[in-house]
Amino acid sequence: MTLTLPINDSKRLQLPPLQIPTRLLLGPGPSNVHPVVQEAMNAPIVGHLDPAFLALMDEIQTLLRYVWQTDNQWTIAVSGTGSAAMEAAIANATEPGDVVLVGVNGYFGNRLVDMAQRYGADVRTIAKPWGQVFSLDEIRTALDTHRPAILALVHAETSTGARQPLEGVGELCHDRGCLLLVDTVTSLGGVPLLLDAWEVDLAYSCSQKGLGCPPGASPLTMSSRAVEKLQQRRTKVTNWYLDMNLLMKYWGSDRTYHHTAPINMYYALREALRLIASEGLAQCWQRHQQNVEYLWERLEDLGLTPHVEQEFRLPTLTTVRIPEGVDGRDVARRLLNEHNIEIGNGLGELAGLVWRVGLMGYNSRKESVDRLMKALGEVLPKTV
Repeated sequence: MTLTLPINDSKRLQLPPLQIPTRLLLGPGPSNVHPVVQEAMNAPIVGHLDPAFLALMDEIQTLLRYVWQTDNQWTIAVSGTGSAAMEAAIANATEPGDVVLVGVNGYFGNRLVDMAQRYGADVRTIAKPWGQVFSLDEIRTALDTHRPAILALVHAETSTGARQPLEGVGELCHDRGCLLLVDTVTSLGGVPLLLDAWEVDLAYSCSQKGLGCPPGASPLTMSSRAVEKLQQRRTKVTNWYLDMNLLMKYWGSDRTYHHTAPINMYYALREALRLIASEGLAQCWQRHQQNVEYLWERLEDLGLTPHVEQEFRLPTLTTVRIPEGVDGRDVARRLLNEHNIEIGNGLGELAGLVWRVGLMGYNSRKESVDRLMKALGEVLPKTV
């Protein structure tokens, strides 16, 4: 049987095969991936309930526990980007009327505020200038003032390049009956993180930064305290897709269908995590620190200054002050167009004031720094 439909063939799209330029991605993410991770995405696809895939999910959980240094049972990868994992943490932990205290010292602290408000929380904030961090005394005072159900902090603020110290914060929270929720999007895999030792209750991250994987499979973990709060909710989790009550049945022993997972993305995540475990977590952290210190030295040679005080700078992301009289966007544009190197422009309050330079995952190598410095030397005005 021939099916005849009124198709206008004159409007048929004639496109060439896909061609994407090869860039060195030294912005705030995504970062370039290891060739092994890239190759993993080409493995044959199987079903999302195939025994081979279910075994891979178990491996992802084990590896995530390792890189986060936690024994949390409910440690999974959310099928979505880091913002989905962020929303999953907020959606599952927050009930309408909960007091949620958010530390705001950058763009993603503000995003936490917005998300928590959308889930009906009574949101309170403490604030610092962008690039600074909160002291333990400031956090203690805020906890005593607001008595929140949840304290949310950004461990690695992607907009500023600042690392928020977490030692002692979980203990303060638990002494006051409060959960500690932490954004580790730009720290997981590249910055020391000890979730259990620091008594963190909820954490989320992404795949495309320190883990050196494409975006789309985002880590989420919940402590037993966080799970208890979830199970005692008076209302359903508002977000069906991100409801851990349902996801636990897929990631747990039930293996109940919930959604079709991005199979090949999970292949990539498994391999990215395996590479970190093979290198050794402490060695991976040390590599990121050594290479960023090399970056800071080379920036100084060019007369450029990081924005954040050295004690609190991230080894994964450095904000670099744009010299007076220099068009920062033009420099970033020329790096991309003339040298195939991507760096990030400033975000929010730091827009036009800094560049954001990432050395994350596979890209945390001296060769990356050398290539960027050579290009910057050619692009920057000679007066800098």
